[in-house]
Amino acid sequence: MISAGNARRYQVALHLFEVSQNISENFFADCMDNYAPFATEKAGEGLFLMRVEYGESPAYTEELCQDEEGQQIVCGLTAGQNSVFDFRLQKKKTGVLVCSKDYKTATLFIPQGTAAALLKFAVNNALMVLYAIASAPYNTALFHAAVVNYEGKGYMFLGKSGTGKSTHARLWLKYNEGSELLNDDNPVVRIEKDADGNSVTRVYGSPWSGKTPCYKNEVYPLGGFVMLSQAPYNKIERLRGVRAYAALVPCISGKRWESVIADGLHKTENALAMNVPVWYLECLPDEDAAKLCCETISG
Repeated sequence: MISAGNARRYQVALHLFEVSQNISENFFADCMDNYAPFATEKAGEGLFLMRVEYGESPAYTEELCQDEEGQQIVCGLTAGQNSVFDFRLQKKKTGVLVCSKDYKTATLFIPQGTAAALLKFAVNNALMVLYAIASAPYNTALFHAAVVNYEGKGYMFLGKSGTGKSTHARLWLKYNEGSELLNDDNPVVRIEKDADGNSVTRVYGSPWSGKTPCYKNEVYPLGGFVMLSQAPYNKIERLRGVRAYAALVPCISGKRWESVIADGLHKTENALAMNVPVWYLECLPDEDAAKLCCETISG
Protein backbone atom coordinates (compact mmCIF):
# COMPACT_ATOMS: atom_id res chain seq x y z
CA MET A 1 0.00 0.00 0.00
CA ILE A 2 0.98 3.65 -0.30
CA SER A 3 2.65 4.57 2.97
CA ALA A 4 1.32 7.62 4.75
CA GLY A 5 4.76 8.90 5.65
CA ASN A 6 8.15 8.29 4.13
CA ALA A 7 7.48 5.80 1.32
CA ARG A 8 5.39 5.54 -1.84
CA ARG A 9 4.75 2.83 -4.41
CA TYR A 10 4.43 3.42 -8.14
CA GLN A 11 3.58 1.39 -11.23
CA VAL A 12 5.03 2.22 -14.64
CA ALA A 13 4.25 -0.10 -17.57
CA LEU A 14 2.91 -2.63 -15.04
CA HIS A 15 6.24 -2.72 -13.16
CA LEU A 16 5.99 -1.84 -9.45
CA PHE A 17 8.70 0.02 -7.56
CA GLU A 18 8.99 1.81 -4.23
CA VAL A 19 10.71 5.00 -3.08
CA SER A 20 11.50 5.74 0.56
CA GLN A 21 13.15 8.87 1.93
CA ASN A 22 14.25 10.78 5.01
CA ILE A 23 14.73 14.13 3.26
CA SER A 24 11.59 16.08 4.24
CA GLU A 25 7.86 15.78 4.90
CA ASN A 26 7.14 17.48 1.57
CA PHE A 27 9.56 15.38 -0.48
CA PHE A 28 6.97 13.59 -2.62
CA ALA A 29 4.94 16.73 -3.32
CA ASP A 30 8.01 18.87 -4.08
CA CYS A 31 10.24 16.39 -5.90
CA MET A 32 7.98 13.67 -7.29
CA ASP A 33 4.78 15.40 -8.41
CA ASN A 34 5.26 13.98 -11.92
CA TYR A 35 4.94 10.47 -10.42
CA ALA A 36 1.49 11.14 -8.91
CA PRO A 37 -0.43 9.64 -11.90
CA PHE A 38 1.55 6.42 -11.38
CA ALA A 39 1.02 6.06 -7.61
CA THR A 40 -0.57 2.75 -6.68
CA GLU A 41 -1.89 0.76 -3.74
CA LYS A 42 -1.00 -2.56 -5.36
CA ALA A 43 0.93 -5.02 -3.24
CA GLY A 44 3.44 -7.55 -4.46
CA GLU A 45 7.11 -7.77 -5.30
CA GLY A 46 8.42 -4.76 -7.18
CA LEU A 47 11.32 -4.18 -9.51
CA PHE A 48 13.28 -2.29 -6.87
CA LEU A 49 13.30 -0.17 -3.74
CA MET A 50 15.19 3.13 -3.89
CA ARG A 51 16.04 5.03 -0.73
CA VAL A 52 16.81 8.77 -0.83
CA GLU A 53 18.91 10.25 1.97
CA TYR A 54 21.42 12.94 2.75
CA GLY A 55 25.01 11.77 3.09
CA GLU A 56 28.33 11.03 1.48
CA SER A 57 28.40 8.23 -1.06
CA PRO A 58 31.11 5.55 -0.94
CA ALA A 59 34.20 5.95 -3.08
CA TYR A 60 34.10 4.41 -6.53
CA THR A 61 36.22 3.79 -9.62
CA GLU A 62 34.96 5.48 -12.78
CA GLU A 63 34.04 3.22 -15.71
CA LEU A 64 32.33 5.59 -18.11
CA CYS A 65 31.11 9.18 -18.35
CA GLN A 66 28.16 10.24 -20.49
CA ASP A 67 27.71 13.94 -21.26
CA GLU A 68 24.72 15.37 -23.10
CA GLU A 69 23.54 18.98 -23.13
CA GLY A 70 25.32 19.80 -19.89
CA GLN A 71 24.03 16.73 -18.05
CA GLN A 72 26.62 14.19 -16.98
CA ILE A 73 26.27 10.64 -15.67
CA VAL A 74 29.48 9.16 -14.31
CA CYS A 75 29.21 5.37 -14.06
CA GLY A 76 31.48 3.36 -11.81
CA LEU A 77 31.99 0.56 -9.30
CA THR A 78 32.64 0.57 -5.56
CA ALA A 79 35.35 -1.61 -4.02
CA GLY A 80 32.60 -4.16 -3.35
CA GLN A 81 31.61 -4.16 -7.07
CA ASN A 82 28.34 -2.29 -6.57
CA SER A 83 27.25 -0.14 -9.51
CA VAL A 84 27.39 3.63 -9.03
CA PHE A 85 25.76 6.43 -11.05
CA ASP A 86 26.90 9.96 -10.24
CA PHE A 87 24.45 12.55 -11.61
CA ARG A 88 25.80 16.03 -12.37
CA LEU A 89 24.34 19.16 -13.93
CA GLN A 90 26.87 21.51 -15.50
CA LYS A 91 29.47 19.42 -13.61
CA LYS A 92 27.80 20.13 -10.25
CA LYS A 93 27.16 16.95 -8.26
CA THR A 94 23.43 16.48 -7.50
CA GLY A 95 23.25 12.90 -6.23
CA VAL A 96 24.99 9.52 -6.35
CA LEU A 97 23.04 6.28 -6.81
CA VAL A 98 24.61 3.13 -5.35
CA CYS A 99 22.91 -0.12 -6.38
CA SER A 100 22.91 -3.66 -5.06
CA LYS A 101 24.39 -6.19 -7.46
CA ASP A 102 20.93 -7.43 -8.50
CA TYR A 103 19.52 -3.86 -8.72
CA LYS A 104 16.71 -4.78 -6.31
CA THR A 105 17.75 -2.11 -3.82
CA ALA A 106 19.59 1.18 -4.22
CA THR A 107 20.39 4.31 -2.24
CA LEU A 108 20.51 7.80 -3.72
CA PHE A 109 22.92 9.89 -1.65
CA ILE A 110 22.18 13.63 -1.78
CA PRO A 111 24.78 16.22 -0.73
CA GLN A 112 23.68 18.34 2.23
CA GLY A 113 22.33 21.72 1.17
CA THR A 114 21.26 20.60 -2.32
CA ALA A 115 18.68 22.98 -3.80
CA ALA A 116 15.19 21.63 -4.46
CA ALA A 117 15.55 21.85 -8.26
CA LEU A 118 18.80 19.85 -8.19
CA LEU A 119 17.27 17.33 -5.79
CA LYS A 120 14.40 16.73 -8.21
CA PHE A 121 16.91 16.41 -11.08
CA ALA A 122 18.85 13.73 -9.17
CA VAL A 123 15.73 11.78 -8.17
CA ASN A 124 14.34 11.77 -11.71
CA ASN A 125 17.61 10.64 -13.24
CA ALA A 126 18.22 8.00 -10.60
CA LEU A 127 14.77 6.46 -10.98
CA MET A 128 14.96 6.57 -14.77
CA VAL A 129 18.34 4.80 -14.83
CA LEU A 130 17.35 2.24 -12.20
CA TYR A 131 14.05 1.51 -13.96
CA ALA A 132 15.76 1.02 -17.34
CA ILE A 133 18.30 -1.40 -15.88
CA ALA A 134 15.99 -3.35 -13.56
CA SER A 135 13.29 -3.83 -16.23
CA ALA A 136 15.65 -4.90 -19.03
CA PRO A 137 15.31 -8.67 -18.37
CA TYR A 138 11.50 -8.42 -18.58
CA ASN A 139 10.91 -7.62 -22.27
CA THR A 140 10.84 -3.93 -21.42
CA ALA A 141 12.70 -1.01 -22.96
CA LEU A 142 12.85 2.64 -21.93
CA PHE A 143 13.17 4.64 -25.15
CA HIS A 144 14.55 8.09 -25.88
CA ALA A 145 11.67 9.08 -28.17
CA ALA A 146 8.51 11.12 -28.58
CA VAL A 147 5.24 9.23 -28.99
CA VAL A 148 1.74 10.20 -30.08
CA ASN A 149 -1.54 8.33 -29.85
CA TYR A 150 -3.41 8.32 -33.16
CA GLU A 151 -6.58 6.31 -33.76
CA GLY A 152 -5.90 4.13 -30.75
CA LYS A 153 -2.29 3.25 -31.54
CA GLY A 154 1.03 4.68 -30.40
CA TYR A 155 3.57 5.90 -32.95
CA MET A 156 7.13 6.61 -31.80
CA PHE A 157 9.58 9.11 -33.29
CA LEU A 158 13.25 8.28 -32.85
CA GLY A 159 16.50 10.09 -33.55
CA LYS A 160 19.54 11.78 -32.07
CA SER A 161 19.08 14.81 -29.83
CA GLY A 162 18.28 17.81 -31.98
CA THR A 163 16.88 15.74 -34.85
CA GLY A 164 13.36 17.07 -34.32
CA LYS A 165 11.43 14.34 -32.49
CA SER A 166 9.41 16.81 -30.44
CA THR A 167 8.92 19.08 -33.44
CA HIS A 168 7.56 16.23 -35.55
CA ALA A 169 5.24 15.16 -32.73
CA ARG A 170 3.88 18.71 -32.50
CA LEU A 171 3.31 18.72 -36.26
CA TRP A 172 1.21 15.57 -35.88
CA LEU A 173 -0.86 17.24 -33.17
CA LYS A 174 -1.42 20.26 -35.42
CA TYR A 175 -2.06 18.64 -38.80
CA ASN A 176 -3.23 15.05 -38.12
CA GLU A 177 -6.61 15.42 -36.47
CA GLY A 178 -7.13 13.19 -33.45
CA SER A 179 -3.44 12.97 -32.51
CA GLU A 180 -2.55 13.30 -28.82
CA LEU A 181 0.86 13.43 -27.17
CA LEU A 182 1.53 10.45 -24.90
CA ASN A 183 5.11 11.27 -23.92
CA ASP A 184 7.74 13.64 -25.28
CA ASP A 185 11.00 11.98 -24.28
CA ASN A 186 10.95 8.65 -22.41
CA PRO A 187 8.08 6.25 -23.14
CA VAL A 188 8.27 2.60 -22.12
CA VAL A 189 7.73 -0.30 -24.55
CA ARG A 190 6.80 -3.79 -23.36
CA ILE A 191 6.32 -7.07 -25.21
CA GLU A 192 3.51 -8.93 -23.44
CA LYS A 193 0.97 -11.72 -23.80
CA ASP A 194 -2.70 -10.96 -24.42
CA ALA A 195 -5.63 -12.91 -22.96
CA ASP A 196 -5.24 -15.55 -25.67
CA GLY A 197 -1.52 -15.98 -25.10
CA ASN A 198 -0.49 -14.08 -28.23
CA SER A 199 2.50 -11.74 -28.18
CA VAL A 200 1.59 -8.04 -28.27
CA THR A 201 3.71 -4.90 -28.08
CA ARG A 202 2.44 -1.89 -26.15
CA VAL A 203 3.77 1.59 -25.45
CA TYR A 204 3.22 3.24 -22.08
CA GLY A 205 3.46 6.78 -20.80
CA SER A 206 5.97 7.41 -18.02
CA PRO A 207 6.91 9.94 -15.31
CA TRP A 208 9.85 11.03 -17.47
CA SER A 209 9.05 13.37 -20.36
CA GLY A 210 12.01 15.70 -20.91
CA LYS A 211 11.33 19.41 -21.34
CA THR A 212 7.62 18.94 -22.12
CA PRO A 213 5.55 17.99 -19.06
CA CYS A 214 3.40 15.06 -20.22
CA TYR A 215 3.00 12.42 -17.51
CA LYS A 216 0.14 10.21 -18.68
CA ASN A 217 -0.52 6.81 -17.16
CA GLU A 218 -1.90 5.44 -20.43
CA VAL A 219 -1.09 2.53 -22.74
CA TYR A 220 -1.67 1.81 -26.44
CA PRO A 221 -0.77 -0.92 -28.93
CA LEU A 222 2.45 0.11 -30.64
CA GLY A 223 1.76 0.90 -34.29
CA GLY A 224 5.31 1.62 -35.43
CA PHE A 225 8.66 3.36 -35.03
CA VAL A 226 9.84 6.26 -37.20
CA MET A 227 13.54 7.12 -37.35
CA LEU A 228 13.84 10.80 -38.26
CA SER A 229 16.52 12.55 -40.27
CA GLN A 230 16.58 16.19 -41.34
CA ALA A 231 16.54 16.73 -45.11
CA PRO A 232 15.54 19.37 -47.71
CA TYR A 233 12.70 17.07 -48.86
CA ASN A 234 10.18 14.60 -47.45
CA LYS A 235 10.69 10.88 -48.11
CA ILE A 236 9.75 7.78 -46.11
CA GLU A 237 10.75 4.12 -46.47
CA ARG A 238 10.30 0.91 -44.51
CA LEU A 239 13.34 -0.55 -42.75
CA ARG A 240 13.71 -4.30 -42.32
CA GLY A 241 16.11 -6.78 -40.82
CA VAL A 242 19.44 -5.43 -39.62
CA ARG A 243 18.54 -1.86 -40.64
CA ALA A 244 15.46 -1.94 -38.45
CA TYR A 245 17.41 -3.39 -35.53
CA ALA A 246 20.18 -0.80 -35.92
CA ALA A 247 17.65 2.04 -35.85
CA LEU A 248 16.26 0.92 -32.48
CA VAL A 249 19.41 0.14 -30.49
CA PRO A 250 20.78 3.70 -29.99
CA CYS A 251 17.37 4.88 -28.71
CA ILE A 252 17.08 2.43 -25.80
CA SER A 253 18.52 3.16 -22.36
CA GLY A 254 20.50 0.52 -20.46
CA LYS A 255 23.84 -0.57 -19.06
CA ARG A 256 24.98 -2.50 -22.11
CA TRP A 257 28.42 -3.38 -20.79
CA GLU A 258 26.79 -5.69 -18.20
CA SER A 259 25.96 -9.02 -19.84
CA VAL A 260 22.62 -9.85 -18.16
CA ILE A 261 21.23 -6.42 -19.00
CA ALA A 262 22.67 -6.45 -22.52
CA ASP A 263 21.20 -9.90 -23.21
CA GLY A 264 17.75 -8.76 -22.08
CA LEU A 265 17.88 -5.64 -24.22
CA HIS A 266 19.12 -7.56 -27.27
CA LYS A 267 16.24 -10.02 -26.96
CA THR A 268 13.72 -7.18 -26.77
CA GLU A 269 15.30 -5.19 -29.60
CA ASN A 270 15.40 -8.22 -31.87
CA ALA A 271 11.73 -9.01 -31.22
CA LEU A 272 10.72 -5.39 -31.83
CA ALA A 273 12.67 -5.19 -35.10
CA MET A 274 10.99 -8.36 -36.37
CA ASN A 275 7.42 -7.67 -35.25
CA VAL A 276 6.86 -3.89 -35.24
CA PRO A 277 7.14 -1.78 -38.43
CA VAL A 278 10.19 0.51 -38.47
CA TRP A 279 10.28 3.46 -40.87
CA TYR A 280 12.94 5.95 -41.94
CA LEU A 281 11.67 9.48 -42.56
CA GLU A 282 13.88 12.10 -44.20
CA CYS A 283 11.97 15.31 -43.76
CA LEU A 284 11.45 19.01 -43.40
CA PRO A 285 9.75 20.38 -40.27
CA ASP A 286 6.50 21.04 -42.12
CA GLU A 287 2.88 20.00 -42.61
CA ASP A 288 3.62 17.77 -45.60
CA ALA A 289 6.10 15.69 -43.58
CA ALA A 290 3.56 15.08 -40.81
CA LYS A 291 0.84 14.12 -43.27
CA LEU A 292 3.09 11.89 -45.40
CA CYS A 293 4.30 10.08 -42.30
CA CYS A 294 0.82 9.63 -40.85
CA GLU A 295 -0.75 8.42 -44.08
CA THR A 296 2.09 5.94 -44.69
CA ILE A 297 2.54 4.35 -41.30
CA SER A 298 -1.08 4.34 -40.09
CA GLY A 299 -2.47 3.04 -43.36
